[in-house]
Amino acid sequence: MSIDPAAFEAYRRSAGERATLPRLIAGTLTIVIFWALSSLLVIVGGIFLVSRWQGGEAGMPDMASFSATPTGVLTVLASFCGIWIGAWIAMRLLHRERLSALFGNSRRISASGFCKGAVAVLLTSVVSEVLIYLLHPEIGRGAIGVSAWLAALVPIAALAFVQTSSEELLFRGYLPRGLAKRFRSPLVWALLPLIAFTALHWSPANSLAINICVVISIGAFAIVLTLLVYATGNLGAAFGAHLANNLFGFLLISHQQSFNAFALFTAPPLEGPGWTPLDAFLLSLIGIVSSGLTALLLLHPRSPLKVEADRG
Repeated sequence: MSIDPAAFEAYRRSAGERATLPRLIAGTLTIVIFWALSSLLVIVGGIFLVSRWQGGEAGMPDMASFSATPTGVLTVLASFCGIWIGAWIAMRLLHRERLSALFGNSRRISASGFCKGAVAVLLTSVVSEVLIYLLHPEIGRGAIGVSAWLAALVPIAALAFVQTSSEELLFRGYLPRGLAKRFRSPLVWALLPLIAFTALHWSPANSLAINICVVISIGAFAIVLTLLVYATGNLGAAFGAHLANNLFGFLLISHQQSFNAFALFTAPPLEGPGWTPLDAFLLSLIGIVSSGLTALLLLHPRSPLKVEADRG
């Protein structure tokens, strides 16, 4: 399986002369600041509203309990809108480019890439869940009713798209494109965003073994997402793959005590007790296998889901 670098080379070169390292650093800080501001405003506002709805009798809920509620899940997902706002400001004011320049060589999200990425990850997520079930054969019905679940599909999908697309815009678009303009080595333009992305998934609620497992699994998935951008010169496939991955966990089978309010089924949470270092090792292998299968489905020349390069 070989990948033609021409698409990414065109994507890299599309960054203008204003894609200097100081501007890239300033742009990244701008995005992070607006991300932090939107998170603060949206989440604090959501917690305040929940407290008001409860009559203030129970006081202000803490973040862990808040994120486990339906309002909390929706609020946390909406907080990622700050990345989009910060990226638009950085592109317009610092780089003098349209935000659509980050989407791909054609300046638009590839619809076929998006759909193929989503289908591939849905398939591999099923395989992954079967393997995890064999490891820990425990699964239960979620708290949400079917009618409420159906009503939540559209808002959850829309806000999950805001969350996942914003992360792809930053970690597979803005940073790799800008860094690749100045540094040809993937040890710079690919590795640095990957490290930043995986580090954000480290959780103090998890044991050390589970945290290492999560970092390995997320890192493997992030490598596949980066390869998709490299092969296509477009964020479409990465958008679809990331969205399908998160929707599977938000709406079908959740492995988190938080963010499981809309899941039809719940499995043993990763932050819960009962996971041994051997379990963490096997979960890491499952994550790597799942990501490898995703890469084969989307990049192998004989695969019906093979993504196409965006030639502009």
